Amino acid sequence: MGDPSTSESPCVSIPNATEFGDGDEPPSLTATRSRRHPAWADVPDPDWNDWRWQSQNAVRHPRQLANLLPFSDDERAALETLQTQYKLAIPPYYFSLIDPFDPNDPIRLQSVPSPHELAGATGADGEDDPLDEDKDSPVPGLTHRYPDRALLVTTHVCTMYCRFCTRKRATMKRGGWDAVSRDDRRMVEYVARHPEIRDAIISGGDPLTLPLEKLAFFVRSLDAIPHLDVIRVGTRVPVTLPQRLDDDELLAVLSLSDKVWIQTHFNHPREVTPEAERACDRLRLRGMPLNNHAVLLKGVNDDLATQRALCRALLRIKVRPYYLFHCDPVTGAGHFRTPVWKGIEIIEGLRGHTSGLGVPTYVVDAPRGGGKIPLSPNYLVSASSDAVVLRNYEGMVVHYRPTGDPPESRAAVETQGVSGLLEGRCEALIPENNPRHSRRRDRDRTSPPLPRRGVGANGHGAPNGPKNGTFQDGGRPDGDGDGLDPDDGATRRGPRR
Repeated sequence: MGDPSTSESPCVSIPNATEFGDGDEPPSLTATRSRRHPAWADVPDPDWNDWRWQSQNAVRHPRQLANLLPFSDDERAALETLQTQYKLAIPPYYFSLIDPFDPNDPIRLQSVPSPHELAGATGADGEDDPLDEDKDSPVPGLTHRYPDRALLVTTHVCTMYCRFCTRKRATMKRGGWDAVSRDDRRMVEYVARHPEIRDAIISGGDPLTLPLEKLAFFVRSLDAIPHLDVIRVGTRVPVTLPQRLDDDELLAVLSLSDKVWIQTHFNHPREVTPEAERACDRLRLRGMPLNNHAVLLKGVNDDLATQRALCRALLRIKVRPYYLFHCDPVTGAGHFRTPVWKGIEIIEGLRGHTSGLGVPTYVVDAPRGGGKIPLSPNYLVSASSDAVVLRNYEGMVVHYRPTGDPPESRAAVETQGVSGLLEGRCEALIPENNPRHSRRRDRDRTSPPLPRRGVGANGHGAPNGPKNGTFQDGGRPDGDGDGLDPDDGATRRGPRR
């Protein structure tokens, strides 16, 4: 942060907090008693639900951890060493989500220091700034990597310090000025001078830990820039300290601009609690859309069942899964990293199996400042000059003519499989025992036949040949009218004319 002696802090007024009217809050916002670690079982509810109490009583020292969770002697020694390298802070609310009897609990892995973080423990020590954010920083605190976006690091403070954080390098800074600094002004001025920037991300640390006056400075100043369309606020507060969002003054500050979007960070379905839902609802009811960034973490969420449960839980609370990040090669986080194929496997199990709203984009943040590179399973199987062969989530492989133009004239050739699809000899190759097509056959067998309409020259109710993308009972008939050849699982087209 800049030296506050170089500039005066502005007087930033906080808008009057607004209360919900009777009946404005949905039933999901009613108070519930959350799970608690036995150490806090007797804390009065008003204290437990107060974000100030949660912050003041956060677990911040290895000695506290040793009284709350079992550790081996080697683990205790590692805790003391790691305390000098990276901050520790876990609010009692988030700590209580940990199963104290499971050393591999996914909430524990994200928040509690581990010997795996020690240098050389995993054979891949990582880098302090693996994404070269500092090298793409034209003014202190701001990263301008993409043409129309800029990221503003507004604080180094978090409510909970994730053990895999990309910006570990900044979190060991102590102190920090509450006043708006010269560097804060320079970041805003840079955005104002660059009309190509349409999207500014207020990040950190966690910007919702800022004093309200300082947060208001960023929201108001960015809102006043005409060419800025979007202001994103990146925060884990709805996950780790949702009580903070019971503060109407904080919500009023975020509501100073109708450009504000919230980027939050749920990694596991157990983090989607009634308190987290309430926090997200309070943001959403004030007009702020919510997207989620998750990080693919070994032992935390690197399996399909967990990712499906997470994405479905997020949709239930109206938070859209946006990105699934491959874990960055940051110092001390090598034990969290997975093969890229694990991410591809997860997306394969999401696409088509759950709502498209619930499928995040899997990305690798490339080294040397290369930015986000999306990765996905390959759905393009083959192509010719006038057609493509595509596959869907079921493994069904289909012939598709992108323009709808008549097929090119070519000499007939004996071929089959994918080549046969490209040549237009059949419409699709369908896996045996496909459940959807089994349902079709069952329905056709139990439903009365539909009245026949006019039948064209090809016998299919059409005046000409079969249309692209329709199942046709052509070629060798299979006897049940669904177009499936019992020998090769192919939906065949009518004879070429």
